[in-house]
This record gives sequence, structure tokens and C-alpha cells, in this order.
Amino acid sequence: MNRWIRKLVAAAQWASFSIGFCNTASAQLAHSVESFRDPGVAAGAEASEVMLPHLRDERFWISGQTNFIFQAHPGFYAKYTGANSLVPNYEKATSRVMTLYTGVQLNNSTEVLVHVEEAGGNGLSTALGIAGFSNLDAVRNPTLSASPYIARVMVHKVFALSGERKENDRGPMSIFPEVPVRRLELRAGKYGTADFFDQNSVGSDSHMQFMNWSTAQNGAYDYAADTRGYTWGAIAEYQDRRWALRFGESLMPQVANGLNMEWNLRKAHAENLEYEFRQGFLPKRQGTIRLLGFLNHANMGVYRDAVGAYLSGQTTKPDITAHPFKTTAKYGLGINMEQSLTRNLAAYARYGWNDGKTESYAYTEIDSTVSTGIGASGDRWRRTKDRAGMAFTSNAISSDHQKYLANGGLGFIIGDGALRYGRENIFETYYTAHLWRGIFVAPDLQYVSNPAYNRDRGPVLIPGLRLHVDL
Repeated sequence: MNRWIRKLVAAAQWASFSIGFCNTASAQLAHSVESFRDPGVAAGAEASEVMLPHLRDERFWISGQTNFIFQAHPGFYAKYTGANSLVPNYEKATSRVMTLYTGVQLNNSTEVLVHVEEAGGNGLSTALGIAGFSNLDAVRNPTLSASPYIARVMVHKVFALSGERKENDRGPMSIFPEVPVRRLELRAGKYGTADFFDQNSVGSDSHMQFMNWSTAQNGAYDYAADTRGYTWGAIAEYQDRRWALRFGESLMPQVANGLNMEWNLRKAHAENLEYEFRQGFLPKRQGTIRLLGFLNHANMGVYRDAVGAYLSGQTTKPDITAHPFKTTAKYGLGINMEQSLTRNLAAYARYGWNDGKTESYAYTEIDSTVSTGIGASGDRWRRTKDRAGMAFTSNAISSDHQKYLANGGLGFIIGDGALRYGRENIFETYYTAHLWRGIFVAPDLQYVSNPAYNRDRGPVLIPGLRLHVDL
């Protein structure tokens, strides 16, 4: 026992700790805390510098980080403002997230990972009023306690399917120094669905890249998550040289954007399936395409039924939650591509769609989305640890969803009391500058037209600032 204690103390002495002005949305917050997975495309996505070196050969892992994002917006035009609108007057907000990552390797094929987190602060207008919200770290439920909580706790098992092995990029999501080239991975416990699905090396790391919900992730992917962005379940993943296939079975929340999960699988559950093919579209350039499908079952309302109940006088306004318990299904798909263009430049594109009939339940109120952008490393201008990017995202909702909002209905993210529909278009650009060792600072600028799909409001200019430190 003393030998294990000495190893743990030694690991703690080398532990890393990070501070950052970054994204965490207590609904989506630590899903993209870092790019934990093999990126496939390396433009601007290399591992961050740290203040102290990480251990590479020990059984234990201890690290941590704290992230802050400051954002503001000037006053903007609004013909009217509803209960879930972005406030049209000047406002500012700061969010924070602190995370302690720990892990222990039980043997050469099994590890246990436990992450403890604390989140606080808030987003602009308490993270309401924009479907593709500006800060992935923003706490969507400001009444949540600021006490630390278990973000992830999972057992990770790797089954070797080949004798050939490769070096593993050790980090909070896997501490194995090596893994088989061909392997089956099983994970069970508490995790963020977006830790493993819809990852993208150019546009998924909200701590070093884009901050917007629908830029850093597929906005139409209504993946299983509680208010803080986590769920319980199991994931099976097959990895080969050039392709991978992963499947996840997860719990859904009891209510939309709720903190408590439904443990009765007959009432609610979610399936996620993703195929990943690592092949460049350009000669001698790396690239990856991921095809995603998801199916959610939960006590979700139906927009057409809610509008019908209102028009027939059963309710005073459309209410997507005013229905007896009934398990309904919501399904969707996603296409996620990234392509290296040069040694220092890569592009990405995402397309997402869901049926748009049933209630937006776990992520945000987007029924279809298209997003594209580029990311660059600073090698070109002799700033090797810097990175920069720009992206354009266009979000939309179904006709049933439009009618629901136009008649005064409210979702858990948007609802202006009326609606003159237009696509919600978002432009974002950032520059992440490496100051010293593990210290990064990143100005960010977002321009949102038709916030919450409403042509009677906006456009909105949202400048922001992020600080990131890895020790």
C-alpha cells in the first residue's frame, strides 16, 4: 500500500493545472474541454503547452483546469422582447469552470477516470435568446449550486485485436501510454456524449478554438445530456487503421434541459451511432469524414399538438410541456468533415438535421444547421503555438417549430413572444495567442443576425475574451 501511496504522491507533484477564459456551458460545458481524441487533421490542433511536464509512464493521472470567458454586447434593435429573449440593452457576463482530472491504470487494458468540476458565473441573458448561443461554457440554469460535482466517472476497457501497438496521446480521457492499432474499446459510467461523438479537430475545442454552441458542435445534434452536459451510459468503439465505428446507449433527462436523469429505460433512452473514415479529399493531405445518426426516446412534446391545443382554446398559449406522460421519439443525422489544406491550414464543415417535430430536449433549439470554417496554426508567421480561425454557421427550425414560437410558445432556450422567421446566421472569428509556457489569451468576435430566428430583432455583435493556462 505504501508503494501505491508513494506513486500517487509523485504523480500529484507533477500534476498539471490549467486556467482559461474558455467555453463551458453547464449544459454543454466540459464536452469539448480539450481535443482529447486523435484529430486526424493537425492544423492548429496540437496539444497545448503546459507549465509543468505531464507524466508519461505512471499509472496515475492528476491534472486540472479553470476556465473563464468574458462576453458583452452593445444595445441592438428589438421590435419586442419576450421571456426567453436576448436582452436588447448593453450587458456583459463572465463564466467559469474548474475541473480536476484524475485517473488510474489498473492494468495494461483497464483504467478508471474520475473528473470533478465546479461551474459558476453566467452567460449573456442567462444563456437565453440565441439558438446558437455565444458561449459554450455558459450555465443555462443559473439556480444550480456552485458546489463541486462529479462530471465524469467511467471505466475504460481496451481489447487488443492486433499485436501492433502505437503511442497514445495521454490525457484526461485516456492515460494508456500505448494502445493496439486495431482494438475494441468499452466505456461505462458518466460522461459527455460529445466527448466521443461529433468531434472535429478544427471546430470542437472550445478552450482553444470557437466558442459558439453551433460552431463548436452540431447544433441539430440533440444528444443525451443533463443541464451540465453529462449523461450515464455505455459506449462501444472499434478502431482500425483508417476507420472507426462507435455506438452509445445513454440516459435522457426527465424533463427538457433537466438535471435529473430518467433511469427507467422503458420511459427514456438514447442511441448514438457514428462511422469515421480517415481519408483526405486532397492528394497527400489528411482528412476525416464522420457520419452520425441519433435516436432519442423521452417524454417530449410535439410542436403541432401544442399549437393545436392553443388554437382550440385548451391552453392560453402554446405549451410544449402541457401533455400527459408519453414517450416520443426524436431522430437526426450529422455529417462532419475536416480536411488539411496546407501544413498550417485546415478546413471543416458540418451539416446537422433532426425531424423538428418533437420538442428540443437536451442541447438547443436547432432543427437543421450548416457550418463551415478554417483553422490555422501560427507556424506561418513564426508563432508556432498560436492558432486562429473563422467560421460561418446558419441555423434553422421546422415549420411546426416556427408556428409554435410565432404563437407565443417558449422553449428552454428561445421564445420572443412572436416571430417573423429568418435563418439564424452566425459569423465567428478568434485568435488564440500563446503568451508564455501554458498561458494563452484569445479575443473572439461573433456577429449574429436574426437571433432566435427573428427578423424583428438584431443583428447582435458579441465581442469576447478568453484566457487559458495549462500548468
